[in-house]
Amino acid sequence: MGKPFDLTPRDVAPVHTRLRRIQPPFPHPEAVALIRRLYAAEPVSMQGQPPVVWDRAEGFQVHDPWGNTWLDWSSGVLVANAGHSHPAIKAAIHAQADRDLLHNYCFPSQERLELVELLRSIAPEGLDKVFLLTTGSETTECALKLSRAHGMQVGGRRKSVVVSFGNAFHGRTLGAQLIGGIPALKEWILHLDPGIVQVPFPDGYRVTDTSFDSFLYGLSALGVGPEDVAGVIVETYQGVGPDFLPVEYAQRLRNWCAEQQVVLTFDEVQAGFGRCGRRWGFELYGVVPDLICCGKGISSSLPLGAVIGREVVMDLFPAGSMTSTHTGNPVCCAAAVANIKALEGGLIDNARRMGEVLAPRIRAIGEAHPERIGVAKSVGLVGGLQCVHPGTTDPDPDTAHAVIERCLEQGLLFFGAVGVGGACVKICPPLCITREGIEEGCDVLAATVAEVTA
Repeated sequence: MGKPFDLTPRDVAPVHTRLRRIQPPFPHPEAVALIRRLYAAEPVSMQGQPPVVWDRAEGFQVHDPWGNTWLDWSSGVLVANAGHSHPAIKAAIHAQADRDLLHNYCFPSQERLELVELLRSIAPEGLDKVFLLTTGSETTECALKLSRAHGMQVGGRRKSVVVSFGNAFHGRTLGAQLIGGIPALKEWILHLDPGIVQVPFPDGYRVTDTSFDSFLYGLSALGVGPEDVAGVIVETYQGVGPDFLPVEYAQRLRNWCAEQQVVLTFDEVQAGFGRCGRRWGFELYGVVPDLICCGKGISSSLPLGAVIGREVVMDLFPAGSMTSTHTGNPVCCAAAVANIKALEGGLIDNARRMGEVLAPRIRAIGEAHPERIGVAKSVGLVGGLQCVHPGTTDPDPDTAHAVIERCLEQGLLFFGAVGVGGACVKICPPLCITREGIEEGCDVLAATVAEVTA
């Protein structure tokens, strides 16, 4: 579990800018009382986030009930791509609720039709089928199911191995954690599926061999041949960094999968819908997968996920055998349609432009502290600082935690540290953020890293 945040009200320095406002004491005593009541009613696993009681959130700011305002660099864990409480999304949710259709299971609806046709229209050519779900974990589990079913169809029971990558995160349900690449998250499973294997992710930092040959060597070391592999699933970027594939590696992986009749899935749950300054993050590689897993930013608000893929893979199961209770919930669909239109209407371009402002500032922080920041990078509006112990690549979670806690006291909001050893300060503001929001946040972050690492 991540290190807990200090709940002791303290006399922090007041902050009052156009985008940030912090009034001591912080955390507010009433906030502490509320949080402790939550702690008493919920499992310990729900703890670990900064002690901010969200009262309302608009655009790229979060407000609590006691007059504090944060510049939000969390997007509510990469959900609010269009910004918090986007007017068009709010209007769509209200209008759908007023239509008196809040749920309809798998019965047809206009709302579901509009969304799946919209998703199909923005997907790469050849990815013509859309399956709506509720969460990102559901979508990666669905990809696992479809990949294995397709492999067995074309190659028999032997062709059933699904390959993922070390340090991967694909969700918290059983199948999603089986394909994940973080051993500590799988200790509870006990009996792992021998048909799900991981190879090293070529991040260029902890794994220095970034050639595609390392993928082939990894399979060979596991005793897995191409004839065994049904599917490969990879995050467009690993959230622990963020760490991206080398372009040549991604392109050779795409070609290898096509040659071996292997289903290639890109997990775009974090990367999709403009987060990387592109509609789809995998556009950075110049490739098209067979399946896309979507979630988080698909609605910028309500729970929704989707798998988009090739018909030959998506249509493997007969009618009624691959559904979900809340698939295509009409309110969620209405929110997603409004969200996608807003993103396509200029927010993706803004993410690209603001990403060009963010990237050199994040690199500069890393260059100023090379002994303490092992990796500092961003693409579009996702970035990270990987904190390490001096002279090593060993993760330093205490420094990451201290940076996040100190930024919190100054009105810059991150979620709790993530990544290898819980040592990454993840940077992911809403796509509606302005240049002022980027520069002010970078000023706070740079000063805080300097203070914490001094």
